[in-house]
Amino acid sequence: MEIRATQNPDDGTKHYSLTPLRAIRGVMCLVVLILSAFMMLVYFGFLSSVFIRLFSIHYSRKVLSFFFGAWLALWPSLFEKINRTKVIFSGETVPPRERVLLIANHRTEVDWMYLWDLAWRKGCLGYIKYVLKSSLMKLPVFGWAFHILEFIPVERRWEVDESNMRQMLASFKDRQDLLWLALFPEGTDFTEQKCIRSQKYAAESGLPTLKYVLLPKTKGFCACLEDLRASLDAVYDVTIGYKPRCPSLLDNVFGVDPSEVHIHVRRIMLDDIPISEEELSGWLMDAFQLKDQLLSNFYSHGHFPNEGTEGDLPTVKCLVNFSAVILLIGILTYLTIFSSIWFKIYVSLVCCYLSAATYLNVRPMPFLSFLRTLFRF
Repeated sequence: MEIRATQNPDDGTKHYSLTPLRAIRGVMCLVVLILSAFMMLVYFGFLSSVFIRLFSIHYSRKVLSFFFGAWLALWPSLFEKINRTKVIFSGETVPPRERVLLIANHRTEVDWMYLWDLAWRKGCLGYIKYVLKSSLMKLPVFGWAFHILEFIPVERRWEVDESNMRQMLASFKDRQDLLWLALFPEGTDFTEQKCIRSQKYAAESGLPTLKYVLLPKTKGFCACLEDLRASLDAVYDVTIGYKPRCPSLLDNVFGVDPSEVHIHVRRIMLDDIPISEEELSGWLMDAFQLKDQLLSNFYSHGHFPNEGTEGDLPTVKCLVNFSAVILLIGILTYLTIFSSIWFKIYVSLVCCYLSAATYLNVRPMPFLSFLRTLFRF
Protein backbone atom coordinates (compact mmCIF):
# COMPACT_ATOMS: atom_id res chain seq x y z
CA MET A 1 0.00 0.00 0.00
CA GLU A 2 1.45 3.36 -1.02
CA ILE A 3 0.59 6.23 1.29
CA ARG A 4 3.25 8.83 0.60
CA ALA A 5 2.50 11.07 -2.34
CA THR A 6 4.83 11.03 -5.29
CA GLN A 7 6.28 14.17 -6.76
CA ASN A 8 4.97 15.55 -9.99
CA PRO A 9 8.01 16.64 -12.01
CA ASP A 10 5.98 19.43 -13.61
CA ASP A 11 4.63 21.03 -10.43
CA GLY A 12 7.72 23.12 -9.68
CA THR A 13 8.57 21.43 -6.38
CA LYS A 14 11.72 19.53 -5.65
CA HIS A 15 13.80 18.01 -2.90
CA TYR A 16 17.01 19.98 -2.31
CA SER A 17 20.31 18.21 -1.76
CA LEU A 18 22.18 18.77 1.50
CA THR A 19 25.12 20.82 0.26
CA PRO A 20 27.96 22.00 2.55
CA LEU A 21 26.52 25.52 2.40
CA ARG A 22 23.09 24.30 3.50
CA ALA A 23 24.66 22.23 6.28
CA ILE A 24 26.65 25.20 7.63
CA ARG A 25 23.64 27.49 7.38
CA GLY A 26 21.44 24.93 9.11
CA VAL A 27 23.88 24.44 11.99
CA MET A 28 24.16 28.21 12.44
CA CYS A 29 20.36 28.58 12.49
CA LEU A 30 20.01 25.74 14.99
CA VAL A 31 22.62 27.26 17.31
CA VAL A 32 20.91 30.65 17.15
CA LEU A 33 17.48 29.13 17.82
CA ILE A 34 18.67 27.06 20.80
CA LEU A 35 20.75 29.87 22.33
CA SER A 36 17.95 32.39 21.90
CA ALA A 37 15.43 29.97 23.43
CA PHE A 38 17.69 29.46 26.44
CA MET A 39 18.24 33.19 27.01
CA MET A 40 14.55 33.98 26.59
CA LEU A 41 13.71 31.30 29.15
CA VAL A 42 16.15 32.23 31.88
CA TYR A 43 15.68 35.99 31.67
CA PHE A 44 12.12 36.64 30.47
CA GLY A 45 10.40 33.29 30.87
CA PHE A 46 11.35 32.92 34.51
CA LEU A 47 10.52 36.51 35.50
CA SER A 48 7.15 36.57 33.75
CA SER A 49 6.03 33.02 34.66
CA VAL A 50 7.04 33.36 38.32
CA PHE A 51 7.20 36.93 39.61
CA ILE A 52 4.54 38.53 37.41
CA ARG A 53 2.33 35.44 37.77
CA LEU A 54 2.38 35.91 41.55
CA PHE A 55 0.29 39.04 40.97
CA SER A 56 -1.60 38.34 37.72
CA ILE A 57 -1.89 35.33 35.44
CA HIS A 58 -3.32 37.60 32.73
CA TYR A 59 -0.32 39.96 32.65
CA SER A 60 2.08 37.05 33.03
CA ARG A 61 0.65 35.59 29.83
CA LYS A 62 0.79 38.94 28.04
CA VAL A 63 4.49 39.38 28.82
CA LEU A 64 5.25 35.77 27.90
CA SER A 65 3.35 36.10 24.62
CA PHE A 66 5.33 39.22 23.70
CA PHE A 67 8.80 37.75 24.23
CA PHE A 68 8.12 34.19 23.15
CA GLY A 69 6.03 35.39 20.22
CA ALA A 70 9.16 37.22 19.03
CA TRP A 71 11.23 34.06 19.47
CA LEU A 72 8.69 31.78 17.78
CA ALA A 73 8.58 34.19 14.84
CA LEU A 74 12.17 33.17 14.04
CA TRP A 75 10.82 29.83 12.79
CA PRO A 76 8.41 31.15 10.14
CA SER A 77 11.22 33.49 9.07
CA LEU A 78 13.52 30.46 8.72
CA PHE A 79 10.91 28.50 6.77
CA GLU A 80 9.64 31.19 4.44
CA LYS A 81 12.55 33.62 4.01
CA ILE A 82 15.74 31.58 4.48
CA ASN A 83 14.61 28.15 3.24
CA ARG A 84 12.28 29.70 0.65
CA THR A 85 9.50 27.28 1.53
CA LYS A 86 6.20 28.39 0.01
CA VAL A 87 3.42 28.30 2.60
CA ILE A 88 0.11 28.31 0.75
CA PHE A 89 -3.13 28.88 2.65
CA SER A 90 -6.55 27.87 1.39
CA GLY A 91 -10.12 27.37 2.54
CA GLU A 92 -11.51 30.20 4.64
CA THR A 93 -9.94 33.47 5.75
CA VAL A 94 -10.10 33.60 9.55
CA PRO A 95 -10.27 36.79 11.65
CA PRO A 96 -7.28 37.93 13.70
CA ARG A 97 -6.92 37.54 17.46
CA GLU A 98 -9.65 35.01 18.18
CA ARG A 99 -9.92 32.44 20.96
CA VAL A 100 -10.04 29.09 19.19
CA LEU A 101 -9.63 25.35 19.49
CA LEU A 102 -7.60 24.17 16.53
CA ILE A 103 -7.64 20.55 15.31
CA ALA A 104 -5.18 19.33 12.68
CA ASN A 105 -3.98 16.18 11.00
CA HIS A 106 -0.54 14.93 12.06
CA ARG A 107 1.48 14.02 8.97
CA THR A 108 4.94 14.45 10.48
CA GLU A 109 6.86 15.58 13.56
CA VAL A 110 6.93 19.22 12.45
CA ASP A 111 3.25 19.90 11.64
CA TRP A 112 2.87 21.93 14.80
CA MET A 113 5.65 24.31 13.74
CA TYR A 114 3.84 25.32 10.56
CA LEU A 115 0.83 26.40 12.59
CA TRP A 116 3.10 29.23 13.75
CA ASP A 117 3.03 30.63 10.19
CA LEU A 118 -0.74 31.07 10.45
CA ALA A 119 -0.70 32.23 14.08
CA TRP A 120 1.83 34.99 13.32
CA ARG A 121 -0.32 36.29 10.50
CA LYS A 122 -3.29 36.41 12.90
CA GLY A 123 -1.53 38.14 15.81
CA CYS A 124 -1.74 35.10 18.08
CA LEU A 125 1.74 33.60 17.85
CA GLY A 126 2.60 34.06 21.52
CA TYR A 127 -0.74 32.62 22.62
CA ILE A 128 -0.61 29.26 20.84
CA LYS A 129 -0.61 26.20 23.11
CA TYR A 130 -0.47 22.51 22.27
CA VAL A 131 -1.64 19.23 23.67
CA LEU A 132 1.53 17.16 23.30
CA LYS A 133 2.97 13.85 24.47
CA SER A 134 4.53 14.08 27.90
CA SER A 135 7.91 12.68 26.80
CA LEU A 136 8.59 15.97 24.98
CA MET A 137 8.60 17.75 28.35
CA LYS A 138 11.88 15.97 29.08
CA LEU A 139 13.71 17.74 26.26
CA PRO A 140 16.43 20.06 27.59
CA VAL A 141 15.57 23.76 27.25
CA PHE A 142 12.53 23.16 25.02
CA GLY A 143 10.77 21.12 27.71
CA TRP A 144 11.13 24.11 30.03
CA ALA A 145 9.58 26.33 27.35
CA PHE A 146 6.65 23.94 26.88
CA HIS A 147 6.00 24.11 30.62
CA ILE A 148 6.24 27.89 30.88
CA LEU A 149 3.99 28.35 27.83
CA GLU A 150 1.40 26.06 29.45
CA PHE A 151 1.34 23.27 26.93
CA ILE A 152 -0.73 20.30 28.09
CA PRO A 153 1.35 17.08 28.41
CA VAL A 154 -0.49 13.79 27.95
CA GLU A 155 0.42 10.12 28.31
CA ARG A 156 -2.25 9.24 25.72
CA ARG A 157 -4.14 7.21 28.33
CA TRP A 158 -7.34 9.01 29.30
CA GLU A 159 -7.55 7.56 32.81
CA VAL A 160 -4.13 9.11 33.50
CA ASP A 161 -4.53 12.33 31.50
CA GLU A 162 -8.03 13.50 32.38
CA SER A 163 -7.28 15.12 35.75
CA ASN A 164 -4.33 17.21 34.57
CA MET A 165 -6.01 18.12 31.30
CA ARG A 166 -9.17 19.33 33.05
CA GLN A 167 -7.07 21.37 35.48
CA MET A 168 -5.17 23.04 32.65
CA LEU A 169 -8.32 23.70 30.63
CA ALA A 170 -9.94 25.33 33.65
CA SER A 171 -7.12 27.89 33.68
CA PHE A 172 -7.75 28.84 30.02
CA LYS A 173 -11.33 30.09 30.44
CA ASP A 174 -10.57 33.80 30.93
CA ARG A 175 -11.74 35.61 27.79
CA GLN A 176 -9.23 38.40 28.49
CA ASP A 177 -6.50 36.03 27.33
CA LEU A 178 -6.14 35.17 23.67
CA LEU A 179 -5.93 31.43 23.10
CA TRP A 180 -5.03 29.13 20.25
CA LEU A 181 -5.23 25.63 21.70
CA ALA A 182 -3.93 23.16 19.11
CA LEU A 183 -4.88 19.50 19.27
CA PHE A 184 -3.85 16.60 17.02
CA PRO A 185 -6.68 14.09 17.55
CA GLU A 186 -4.81 11.25 15.81
CA GLY A 187 -2.51 11.22 18.84
CA THR A 188 0.63 10.42 16.84
CA ASP A 189 2.24 11.28 13.53
CA PHE A 190 1.23 9.40 10.39
CA THR A 191 3.19 6.40 9.09
CA GLU A 192 2.23 3.59 6.75
CA GLN A 193 2.39 1.00 9.54
CA LYS A 194 0.19 3.09 11.83
CA CYS A 195 -2.24 3.60 8.96
CA ILE A 196 -2.49 -0.17 8.39
CA ARG A 197 -3.22 -0.72 12.09
CA SER A 198 -5.79 2.09 12.07
CA GLN A 199 -7.53 0.65 9.01
CA LYS A 200 -7.60 -2.81 10.57
CA TYR A 201 -9.20 -1.42 13.75
CA ALA A 202 -11.70 0.56 11.67
CA ALA A 203 -12.73 -2.56 9.74
CA GLU A 204 -13.19 -4.52 12.97
CA SER A 205 -15.16 -1.73 14.65
CA GLY A 206 -17.39 -0.69 11.76
CA LEU A 207 -15.70 2.71 11.43
CA PRO A 208 -14.71 4.55 8.23
CA THR A 209 -11.53 3.31 6.52
CA LEU A 210 -9.19 6.26 6.07
CA LYS A 211 -6.15 6.34 3.80
CA TYR A 212 -4.34 9.62 4.51
CA VAL A 213 -5.16 10.17 8.20
CA LEU A 214 -5.52 7.93 11.24
CA LEU A 215 -8.74 7.42 13.18
CA PRO A 216 -9.05 10.34 15.64
CA LYS A 217 -9.14 9.84 19.40
CA THR A 218 -12.16 11.68 20.74
CA LYS A 219 -11.76 12.00 24.53
CA GLY A 220 -9.36 14.96 24.54
CA PHE A 221 -11.31 16.84 21.89
CA CYS A 222 -14.59 16.35 23.76
CA ALA A 223 -12.98 17.53 27.02
CA CYS A 224 -11.59 20.67 25.36
CA LEU A 225 -14.96 21.64 23.92
CA GLU A 226 -16.86 20.72 27.07
CA ASP A 227 -14.65 22.91 29.27
CA LEU A 228 -13.94 25.80 26.88
CA ARG A 229 -17.01 26.06 24.64
CA ALA A 230 -18.42 29.11 26.44
CA SER A 231 -15.15 31.03 26.11
CA LEU A 232 -14.23 30.18 22.49
CA ASP A 233 -15.00 32.13 19.32
CA ALA A 234 -14.66 29.20 16.89
CA VAL A 235 -13.02 25.90 16.06
CA TYR A 236 -10.42 25.83 13.28
CA ASP A 237 -10.21 22.58 11.32
CA VAL A 238 -6.75 22.62 9.71
CA THR A 239 -5.50 20.15 7.12
CA ILE A 240 -1.80 20.16 6.19
CA GLY A 241 -0.14 18.71 3.09
CA TYR A 242 3.48 18.80 1.92
CA LYS A 243 5.25 18.82 -1.44
CA PRO A 244 7.28 17.01 -2.60
CA ARG A 245 7.33 14.96 0.65
CA CYS A 246 6.78 15.18 4.41
CA PRO A 247 9.76 16.79 6.19
CA SER A 248 11.57 15.93 9.39
CA LEU A 249 12.86 18.54 11.84
CA LEU A 250 16.35 18.40 10.32
CA ASP A 251 14.89 18.72 6.81
CA ASN A 252 13.40 22.01 8.00
CA VAL A 253 16.58 23.21 9.68
CA PHE A 254 18.79 22.46 6.68
CA GLY A 255 16.21 23.61 4.14
CA VAL A 256 16.09 20.42 2.05
CA ASP A 257 12.34 19.82 2.44
CA PRO A 258 9.58 20.75 1.96
CA SER A 259 9.36 22.92 -1.12
CA GLU A 260 5.73 23.77 -0.39
CA VAL A 261 3.45 23.53 2.65
CA HIS A 262 -0.28 23.68 1.97
CA ILE A 263 -2.58 24.61 4.87
CA HIS A 264 -6.34 24.37 4.43
CA VAL A 265 -8.49 26.06 7.10
CA ARG A 266 -12.17 25.66 7.92
CA ARG A 267 -13.62 28.02 10.51
CA ILE A 268 -16.52 26.38 12.35
CA MET A 269 -18.89 28.21 14.66
CA LEU A 270 -19.62 26.61 18.02
CA ASP A 271 -23.36 26.57 17.26
CA ASP A 272 -22.65 24.17 14.38
CA ILE A 273 -20.90 21.65 16.65
CA PRO A 274 -23.00 19.24 18.77
CA ILE A 275 -22.82 19.22 22.55
CA SER A 276 -23.18 15.61 23.71
CA GLU A 277 -20.04 13.47 23.79
CA GLU A 278 -21.53 10.83 21.50
CA GLU A 279 -22.53 13.38 18.87
CA LEU A 280 -19.19 15.19 19.25
CA SER A 281 -17.33 11.95 18.59
CA GLY A 282 -19.36 11.42 15.44
CA TRP A 283 -18.75 15.01 14.35
CA LEU A 284 -14.99 14.58 14.78
CA MET A 285 -15.05 11.33 12.78
CA ASP A 286 -16.90 13.14 9.97
CA ALA A 287 -14.30 15.94 10.09
CA PHE A 288 -11.49 13.42 9.61
CA GLN A 289 -13.31 11.76 6.74
CA LEU A 290 -13.39 15.20 5.12
CA LYS A 291 -9.67 15.62 5.82
CA ASP A 292 -9.02 12.28 4.19
CA GLN A 293 -10.91 13.36 1.08
CA LEU A 294 -9.12 16.74 1.04
CA LEU A 295 -5.74 15.01 1.20
CA SER A 296 -6.76 12.53 -1.50
CA ASN A 297 -7.64 15.43 -3.80
CA PHE A 298 -4.49 17.28 -2.77
CA TYR A 299 -2.24 14.41 -3.84
CA SER A 300 -4.21 14.01 -7.06
CA HIS A 301 -4.32 17.67 -8.07
CA GLY A 302 -1.42 19.22 -6.15
CA HIS A 303 -3.42 21.76 -4.15
CA PHE A 304 -6.35 22.32 -1.80
CA PRO A 305 -9.47 24.22 -2.97
CA ASN A 306 -9.76 28.01 -2.69
CA GLU A 307 -6.06 28.89 -2.46
CA GLY A 308 -4.69 32.32 -1.65
CA THR A 309 -6.52 33.18 1.56
CA GLU A 310 -3.36 34.59 3.18
CA GLY A 311 -0.50 36.63 1.74
CA ASP A 312 3.25 36.25 2.17
CA LEU A 313 4.97 37.36 5.35
CA PRO A 314 6.40 40.87 4.90
CA THR A 315 10.19 40.67 4.58
CA VAL A 316 10.66 43.91 6.55
CA LYS A 317 8.61 42.52 9.44
CA CYS A 318 10.75 39.37 9.52
CA LEU A 319 13.99 41.39 9.39
CA VAL A 320 12.94 43.77 12.17
CA ASN A 321 11.89 40.89 14.43
CA PHE A 322 15.05 38.91 13.66
CA SER A 323 17.31 41.91 14.28
CA ALA A 324 15.61 42.81 17.56
CA VAL A 325 15.79 39.23 18.89
CA ILE A 326 19.42 38.76 17.85
CA LEU A 327 20.45 42.09 19.40
CA LEU A 328 18.66 41.25 22.66
CA ILE A 329 20.10 37.73 22.80
CA GLY A 330 23.57 39.07 22.02
CA ILE A 331 23.40 41.47 24.96
CA LEU A 332 22.11 38.79 27.34
CA THR A 333 24.75 36.30 26.19
CA TYR A 334 27.52 38.85 26.75
CA LEU A 335 26.21 39.69 30.23
CA THR A 336 25.94 36.01 31.14
CA ILE A 337 29.40 34.99 29.96
CA PHE A 338 31.57 38.08 30.40
CA SER A 339 29.89 40.16 33.09
CA SER A 340 29.48 39.76 36.84
CA ILE A 341 29.54 36.37 38.53
CA TRP A 342 26.04 37.17 39.78
CA PHE A 343 24.65 36.68 36.28
CA LYS A 344 26.09 33.15 36.22
CA ILE A 345 24.67 32.43 39.67
CA TYR A 346 21.27 33.75 38.58
CA VAL A 347 21.26 31.61 35.42
CA SER A 348 22.27 28.51 37.39
CA LEU A 349 19.51 29.00 39.95
CA VAL A 350 16.91 29.63 37.26
CA CYS A 351 17.95 26.45 35.43
CA CYS A 352 17.49 24.50 38.67
CA TYR A 353 14.04 26.02 39.19
CA LEU A 354 12.89 25.41 35.61
CA SER A 355 14.08 21.80 35.73
CA ALA A 356 12.23 21.15 38.99
CA ALA A 357 9.05 23.03 37.98
CA THR A 358 8.85 21.20 34.66
CA TYR A 359 9.50 17.80 36.23
CA LEU A 360 6.92 18.35 38.99
CA ASN A 361 4.51 20.21 36.66
CA VAL A 362 3.95 23.06 39.11
CA ARG A 363 3.27 26.77 38.59
CA PRO A 364 3.01 29.63 41.09
CA MET A 365 -0.46 30.64 42.23
CA PRO A 366 -1.22 34.37 42.42
CA PHE A 367 -1.19 35.73 45.97
CA LEU A 368 -4.86 36.71 45.97
CA SER A 369 -5.96 33.32 44.67
CA PHE A 370 -3.75 31.64 47.23
CA LEU A 371 -5.24 33.69 50.08
CA ARG A 372 -8.81 32.96 48.91
CA THR A 373 -8.01 29.24 48.81
CA LEU A 374 -6.31 29.39 52.20
CA PHE A 375 -9.16 31.16 54.00
CA ARG A 376 -11.80 29.05 52.28
CA PHE A 377 -10.53 26.15 54.39
